Amino acid sequence: MTDTTDDIAEEISFQSFEDDCKLLGNLLNDVLQREVGSKFMEKLERNRILAQHNRRRQYLVHIIMPLENTNKLSIRSSACNMRLAGIEGTAELLEKQLALEMSKMSLEEALTLARAFSHYLNLMGIAETHHRVRKGRNVAHLSKSCDDIFGKLVQGGISPEELYNTICKQEVEIVLTAHPTQINRRTLQYKHIRIAHLLDYNDRPDLSHEDREMLIEDLVREITSIWQTDELRRHKPTPVDEARAGLNIVEQSLWKAIPHYLRRVSNALKKHTGKPLPLTCTPIKFGSWMGGDRDGNPNVTAKVTKDVSLLSRWMAVDLYIREVDSLRFELSMNRCSDELSRAAHEILEKETSSEDRHESWNQPYGRSQLKLHSQQAPPFPTQLPARADLPSCTECNDSGSHYPKLEFPGTDYKPLNCQDGLGTSDVEISFQNSNQSSDKVANGNTVTSNGSQQVGTLRSSFSSSQLLAQRKLFAESQIGRSSFQKLLEPRLPERPGLAPYRIVLGNVKEKLMKARRRLELLLEDLPCEYDPWDYYETADQLLGPLLMCYDSLQSCGAGVLADGRLADLIRRVATFGMVLMKLDLRQESGRHAEALDAITQYLDMGTYNEWDEEKKLEFLTRELKGKRPLVPPTIEVAPDVQEVLDTFRVAAELGSDSLGAYVISMASNASDVLAVELLQKDARLAVSGELGKPCPGGTLRVVPLFETVKDLRGAGSVIRKLLSIDWYLEHIKKNHNGHQEVMVGYSDSGKDAGRFTAAWELYKAQEDVVAACNEYGIKVTLFHGRGGSIGRGGGPTYLAIQSQPPGSVMGTLRSTEQGEMVQAKFGLPQTAVRQLEIYTTAVLLATVRPPLPPREEKWRNLMEEISKISCQSYRSTVYENPEFLAYFHEATPQAELGFLNIGSRPTRRKSSIGIGHLRAIPWVFAWTQTRFVLPAWLGVGAGLKGVCEKGYTEDLKAMYKEWPFFQCTIDLIEMVLGKADIPIAKHYDEVLVSESRQELGAELRGELLTTGKYVLVVSGHEKLSENNRSLRRLIESRLPYLNPMNLLQVEVLKRLRHDDDNHKLRDALLITINGIAAGMRNTG
Repeated sequence: MTDTTDDIAEEISFQSFEDDCKLLGNLLNDVLQREVGSKFMEKLERNRILAQHNRRRQYLVHIIMPLENTNKLSIRSSACNMRLAGIEGTAELLEKQLALEMSKMSLEEALTLARAFSHYLNLMGIAETHHRVRKGRNVAHLSKSCDDIFGKLVQGGISPEELYNTICKQEVEIVLTAHPTQINRRTLQYKHIRIAHLLDYNDRPDLSHEDREMLIEDLVREITSIWQTDELRRHKPTPVDEARAGLNIVEQSLWKAIPHYLRRVSNALKKHTGKPLPLTCTPIKFGSWMGGDRDGNPNVTAKVTKDVSLLSRWMAVDLYIREVDSLRFELSMNRCSDELSRAAHEILEKETSSEDRHESWNQPYGRSQLKLHSQQAPPFPTQLPARADLPSCTECNDSGSHYPKLEFPGTDYKPLNCQDGLGTSDVEISFQNSNQSSDKVANGNTVTSNGSQQVGTLRSSFSSSQLLAQRKLFAESQIGRSSFQKLLEPRLPERPGLAPYRIVLGNVKEKLMKARRRLELLLEDLPCEYDPWDYYETADQLLGPLLMCYDSLQSCGAGVLADGRLADLIRRVATFGMVLMKLDLRQESGRHAEALDAITQYLDMGTYNEWDEEKKLEFLTRELKGKRPLVPPTIEVAPDVQEVLDTFRVAAELGSDSLGAYVISMASNASDVLAVELLQKDARLAVSGELGKPCPGGTLRVVPLFETVKDLRGAGSVIRKLLSIDWYLEHIKKNHNGHQEVMVGYSDSGKDAGRFTAAWELYKAQEDVVAACNEYGIKVTLFHGRGGSIGRGGGPTYLAIQSQPPGSVMGTLRSTEQGEMVQAKFGLPQTAVRQLEIYTTAVLLATVRPPLPPREEKWRNLMEEISKISCQSYRSTVYENPEFLAYFHEATPQAELGFLNIGSRPTRRKSSIGIGHLRAIPWVFAWTQTRFVLPAWLGVGAGLKGVCEKGYTEDLKAMYKEWPFFQCTIDLIEMVLGKADIPIAKHYDEVLVSESRQELGAELRGELLTTGKYVLVVSGHEKLSENNRSLRRLIESRLPYLNPMNLLQVEVLKRLRHDDDNHKLRDALLITINGIAAGMRNTG
């Protein structure tokens, strides 16, 4: 992944960062003294660092083992400092000595040392992340914020009206994927966040000495818990597990971040245009591939997709119930509009029309709910809703902290006891973490006997209400229900006053609870007979009463109340809808062709796969224009084909209300798109016929994904061919509002031709696709399939968007956020708010102030020349050198990465052992571990050198200064070169690679040096990362711990390859992989 400090690394205050690192390092040292014993600690003491403590460079080497002996780590740290000082020879000798001493370690010692170093690096990462938040909070005028960019645009001549309209029309969708690059277990992620929370609390100036001591004790407990926790996943996650992880990001962070982000946008708009953001307008929404991405993953089935979609809906409804609970407590006033008053009276009259009416007047429910004891909430005043005693602004800032107070696995949950009527839990129950987990949703056990999914803090002041609850429970019994109820509640005309907002919101909650119960029945495949009027299914249905409450408060002069928790809930509904994140489906184009081939052969229509493109298009267009289904219900096909058909059936059942786009990977022809359109149409006809009514929602957007260099070059032609087909053009205009979405893939194109060629082909493909759509008057949204690492198209969000071709970002953008980047960017509410603002302002600037195109045609010709030489150099090494594949397997831990259990999908699309079928993630991941990061730079040096030697150096320098795309490309390569380490990569070769192949490694290291040399020539920098000194310093701070982790990994790999069944050795290797990933802040 891209270093998580890249976007705002320059904002970090290093003194406070170093203080936190020192604190955490000392505490870990104390824990290790207690946990591993004095004998092992004596060996660790010999490994401590001999740092040169000068004020100019304190590489944080003092944070480990503040003791005064010399040891192996002193060798390692001295080697780091020698190398940084330019004394390469001595540094190499010291590192060789350290490697020799590591080779003498026992297995147990190596395992413990790997764990210790790994945790040190993770603690440093926590400190870095914390300081991103702290610095962002303390900076008075934050760059790239809405206030900053809106102000600059208005000052630069953009009219307030244009600015306002552009923001209101902006459509950005961030798509979270389950790509297997998140290496930390979710348990450890929680613990890391808790440490970050404690660091934040430690920043408070008003802490007493006693408070500070208690905080230190809490930190020691967390670090001890981390040390005693197994850091390795012992089983592969299922696709549903991955989906739960995505839902957890929503619940723990995005749910809190969205209202704060939208308030920032609204406040900045009001300041610079005079008008706030409309309440139901949200420039950013979220999508997901978790449970929908079946490309090369046989574990993602039609049933998985359906279950994940229903689970997402369940989570949305459950979160809304919690918010409505808090709102009902807050909106206790009587004054309201006539419209709201009438609605409240209608609800009461409807309830009282039932002779078995049983709920208190603060929470009216009807007879129908008596049948659903499992979903009845306690009467209103029985207990305070969770967090209702806190203002809504604290959701991103609990107790002065910008970190969420999380609900953690294993939280003790005691539901309201039907015998005593008392709630005993003071914890808001997390969906997937509590004992009432999503696992139990599938078994129908989620809803407790009183229907409450979370129990708020019980207040002693409510003792009379507790008595009322006991009486109410007795009143619901078979004895004396109606007579006792009359004693408890006065009749409607006798009530002293109504709480109309509570009545309306009580009705909202009742419908939400029925919606939740309905989803549970659907998840269990049980009969579900609910009147559609009794539950909410769409966001508009839920927004109706909420907006009525909002308008009522505004009309009664209580706008300050309307714009609080209620406005936040309305904005959440506008953003998340009833599904939280719409689920995209993705499948490889060949699977659709196989399905149609099976269908045409079954129907004696021919062999689809043998037809040429024109015949396929003719057949597909004819069938799409027809009104009859193509696939007979009795068709018998192979299981793989049946799975494809089942997926389309599920898509028809769920519709566009729950699902987003259907993405076709490896798309290369217009027929690939029409094939999906036909299969989708056929499934919808079949499902509609069975239901006797139209399918829910509309048809899914069909999105071709162009990934390889060949397919990227043909992308514009494919879109032109599609739009030239009358049926398709009319379909786009009628069903998708004249909007075509096209996805471009960064990972496979980079693996196919190298990073530089991939970047240039992606740039040209976007230009061509935009031009094709413009020719037919069709709007286009480009969907960027970016990975986390530079080798897979990653990079700082702002820089990436600002370097897109002019006209390719016209207020719309979709982009994936993958694996560990999801946690890094959105794992904390405050970092999420920051990232959302960056997306908003970057897309705004790219829309109203598009990046400059190449100044002259000569620049494009130079890019073609660099790309050509770069691609030839890359492919001659990776695909044409017969020794490279064996070298790759020997020099990297690629073969061992599969033991990490970090994803549900296989590492290869097919069983071939070649590079071609290896997925891009393990390809990049393996090279990142060895610090060679080859996929990000291979071929670039050859291309730049070739053009410079032809006399175009000054032209390249001008391109770097004036062309954002070229500057971005060079800067990203320069950044990744700053993380590469030639001596470390050389050590892997010397120990692990066969002697006959070591010459290839030497040649590649020479290529790396050449790349660095010419990147500096073009950028004009004296040293790598000169334009980001803070980032360079952060990288250097990790080296004293990162370098020995690499040396230890080499030693463990050497042993493991001679004893591959040794599970302890395997564990040691996996822990070094974790540690190096933490130190590099990179995986794949």
